[in-house]
Amino acid sequence: MNYKELFQKALQLISSPARAWEEISLEEDKRKVFTVFVYPLIGLCALSVFIGSLWTKGWDGPQSFQYAMRACCAVAVSLFAGYFLAAYLINALRVHMLGGQTDMALAQQFAGYALVVPFLLKMVIGILPDFSIIALLLQFYTVYVVWEGSVTLLHVAEKMRLRFTILASLLLVLCPALVEWLFNRLTIMLA
Repeated sequence: MNYKELFQKALQLISSPARAWEEISLEEDKRKVFTVFVYPLIGLCALSVFIGSLWTKGWDGPQSFQYAMRACCAVAVSLFAGYFLAAYLINALRVHMLGGQTDMALAQQFAGYALVVPFLLKMVIGILPDFSIIALLLQFYTVYVVWEGSVTLLHVAEKMRLRFTILASLLLVLCPALVEWLFNRLTIMLA
């Protein structure tokens, strides 16, 4: 695992998405996104939430550790399941809206890299939860990342680009949030 390359790729997707998507489109193995981008970032998000929870709730007693573990698991499960749900729905969106062939590997590659903004924001909010309102505003940058990737990686026609970008961005932001909400509701009911 090369974290330097991971953060360089994330920074490139944030600073110049068009060039980053060009490089991504040249990747031969579309499933490489799992091991070099998505899974490490999910792990880092969960770790930051764990550390942040212990930091804000204190280090005393098993309850603070239990709370931190539950928050850590909620983030890991929500990002993992939200990623796959968003990729599945984006693939369906491509097929129905654009008339393309089903290509889950391409949809997973697109969704994995397009989730860079929520991943990075989750890491920051995990450690500094007071910035959550700013993070809500910064989520809108996902639209720009998706906008650039929709043409370069998915070859979306210009007339469908805006509608696809808005729908895909909503899926990328809302799927992990929905899974996290469900996870938290279930853990409260089962506790």
